[in-house]
Amino acid sequence: MRKQPHGEYQGYRTPGIRLMEPLLPGVSAFTDDTDPSALYPYHLFDKAHLVMLAEEDLIPRQDAAAMLKALREMEAQGVGEVRQQVGGTMHSGEQYLIRLLGEEVGGRMHLGRSSGDLRAVWRRCRERDCLIDMMGEMNGLRAALLEVAEKNLDAVMPGYTHSQHAQPTTLGHQFLAWVCVLERCFQRADVAYRRVNESPAGAAIMTGSDFPLNRHRTAELMGFDGVLRNTYDAILNEDVALDTFHAVALVHLSLSRWASDINFWFTSEAGYIDVPDRFCGTSSIMMQKKNPDSLEYVRGAVAESMGGLMTAFAVQKAASGDPTMDLRYMDRALFNSFEMAIRHLRWFTELLPEMEVKRERMREMAGAHWAQATDVAGALVREKGLPWRTAHQIVGILVRYSSERNIRPQEVTPALLDEAAVEYMGEPVGLGDEALRRALDPVEFVNRRTLYGGPSPEECLRRLPEYRAQLEQDEALVEEKSKRLSQAADKLERAIDALVD
Repeated sequence: MRKQPHGEYQGYRTPGIRLMEPLLPGVSAFTDDTDPSALYPYHLFDKAHLVMLAEEDLIPRQDAAAMLKALREMEAQGVGEVRQQVGGTMHSGEQYLIRLLGEEVGGRMHLGRSSGDLRAVWRRCRERDCLIDMMGEMNGLRAALLEVAEKNLDAVMPGYTHSQHAQPTTLGHQFLAWVCVLERCFQRADVAYRRVNESPAGAAIMTGSDFPLNRHRTAELMGFDGVLRNTYDAILNEDVALDTFHAVALVHLSLSRWASDINFWFTSEAGYIDVPDRFCGTSSIMMQKKNPDSLEYVRGAVAESMGGLMTAFAVQKAASGDPTMDLRYMDRALFNSFEMAIRHLRWFTELLPEMEVKRERMREMAGAHWAQATDVAGALVREKGLPWRTAHQIVGILVRYSSERNIRPQEVTPALLDEAAVEYMGEPVGLGDEALRRALDPVEFVNRRTLYGGPSPEECLRRLPEYRAQLEQDEALVEEKSKRLSQAADKLERAIDALVD
């Protein structure tokens, strides 16, 4: 007799049924679920599926009640730990129930299901949980950025393009720009969440079942917002996971850019900020070193995230139905990328409020290398009525003189400006000393930019309420998502109570 003694049940793939040899070690597609918490979505699906089967009278209610009681006993011992011990990964619930209750009872649970929808439910549950966590951490970082931005709206510093001084700006204005990026990252994550939080349960491996499964009830009990309306699409199209991965990868990309900015500001040559010691390492030979190791971890993580995204694309290039086993590599890369993104968002949230800003150094450098040159040209347009291009060319010659003669911008005189004008157009411009001084002042440069979205402290203060209002709206959105999942979990437990009692 081929039927396994129920106390020793090892799963449906045993030698002597369809196949005659044990599976080669390491071939199982689902050996990566070594984290006990990763097994919980299978447990959630097992319970919701059993409730649905009983309510639809597809299995005897007393059998469903016995299995649900047993799953609650598993919870008392620890879902992840028990399922790891039992083995079978996605089928660990069935193996546990058959060993405990026999195949006559436990063998009923898998009616209308497949490894396909088990795995699809697992992935979507994990993705939605990770998205909620990441969205919450993004909001935390946005809150921290708004606080430090407000404190540094008048911290004038050089802005850079092509690694060269470009125009004066403020540290606060740059931090508000980071908030803008995080707002868009949040929107992408929200869109990904809405696509992810649709239920594939009941789709089996592509055609569902001829048993009258109530897919909407199962989805409701698991906290999904809807049901995927095509059973083939629900299992064999994984483009939604690419949306999710894309959203995570862009978070990594942004964090990496900001880590590079902070790393530069921290260099001896710039000296704009100091990083708290706990974020830094040192050298085993160069005792003077204070290395921003945490920032290097952040920059390195984007490479792994981008590589994982390419892996995800590559495993989905095959024909529909082919990449079932390949997807384990996408899963591993995706959830590792999530883990790093969440960790690094927390690092930034902790780092930024404690970062020491060296305002005097920043202010000094903001005007040291002609970042204010555009406003000298602007003064010629405003005061002397010159065309912009004419003013641009004259100031270009002025900057060249400054470099050739080793004259700092603050030392430039109206006479030197006239000399540049004569070289360009044959006559002086006669800009007054006071107008030139105002044009060369990087603080005034920033204060004059009061246009919508500009860096002046006055304009940034006008925009702050808008940033904060958007943050409050997004915080409420995350709270609502978490609340709906919690309500679904309560509904599932009440449904189990009704069956068990």
